[in-house]
Amino acid sequence: MKRISRYGLSVALLVGARPVFAKPLATLTGIRISQSTEDHTRVVFDLTGEFEHRLFTLADPFRVVIDLEDTRKSEAIEVSQKTTNLMSGLRSASKDNGRLRVVLDLQGKVRPRSFALKPDGKSGHRLVVDLHATNLSPTPIKTSQQERNQHKTKYVIALDPGHGGKDPGAIGKNGTREKDVALAVAKKMKTLINRTPGYQAILTRDADRFVSLRNRVKKAREAEADIFVSLHADSFHKDYVKGASVYALSLSGASSEAARWIAKKENSSDLIGGISLDDKDDLIASVLLDLSQTATIQDSLELGSDVLSHMSKVSKLNHRKVQQAGFAVLKAPDMPSILIETAFLSNPTEEKKLRNPKHQQRLAQAVFSGIRSHLDNRA
Repeated sequence: MKRISRYGLSVALLVGARPVFAKPLATLTGIRISQSTEDHTRVVFDLTGEFEHRLFTLADPFRVVIDLEDTRKSEAIEVSQKTTNLMSGLRSASKDNGRLRVVLDLQGKVRPRSFALKPDGKSGHRLVVDLHATNLSPTPIKTSQQERNQHKTKYVIALDPGHGGKDPGAIGKNGTREKDVALAVAKKMKTLINRTPGYQAILTRDADRFVSLRNRVKKAREAEADIFVSLHADSFHKDYVKGASVYALSLSGASSEAARWIAKKENSSDLIGGISLDDKDDLIASVLLDLSQTATIQDSLELGSDVLSHMSKVSKLNHRKVQQAGFAVLKAPDMPSILIETAFLSNPTEEKKLRNPKHQQRLAQAVFSGIRSHLDNRA
């Protein structure tokens, strides 16, 4: 038999062995189901730790399936309510691979959305699943923007050229400033929009000056804008990264903004179709704002998708789907809002294109075409 030295054996053990660290399981400790309106059901899963999840839908019969990875169910878990206008029941089962599967049985087809929440001092880790009916509007409460649409003869589009004045934004290697590109595209868009019957454009800034983020939104709301579009040009430390992106508000950003409006209740009745918040307690005000903003975010996502589809004809896309983030300029509860990163100034090829007035015109036309497509579909 061949002899192996202790040194050789140690090396063999070090090379051949792979330490296995078991990932701690999260425990599902509770499921809370609520129906805020006839066409909206919210299911909240309470968990003891971080988790990964996957959500998909099935038909015949209609179901929403949520897979929670490395999760087990508490034996003491109870669900007091399992039925709503949209749900007919709830089931769960543990799989051999450590996955917990929860199935929501539905009364009919729904549009589901899910997001995770981290501990906030009052509650632990949570998964929130919102179910929206597809045959009804996302909420029966009309936002002031929706009310205005029924009586207006023109759509007002607020164009927000990013940065300005003391804030140049990103700067390309050849000195191209984001604030200049954003303003140039915005002015071209304004001309296109104002030449189109039934449309009117306003600019949150029409020169090289600094405007605070809140004042940009304020100016758009004072003009009773139907849509808010913030224009930017991205930058990255790797110059080969390129492509356009479109952002809408994230749900976490919506939550923080709702808290700000609740704290500030005055002059906020027009946010939710004329319902005053002044005499409402914080819980009711929060529910009303959540209903209004849930509808607005969904509208923003659909608007962003329409804009992306038209931008893809003139630009490479960095993200083919609408991204979500907590940008301050996207936080108006009653106005669909998107932020467009037209390209990367840090990419030499894209910087050159962004300096070209002809490409700026093509961008302006593509974004406006996406807006028109969205509003035509809504009508």
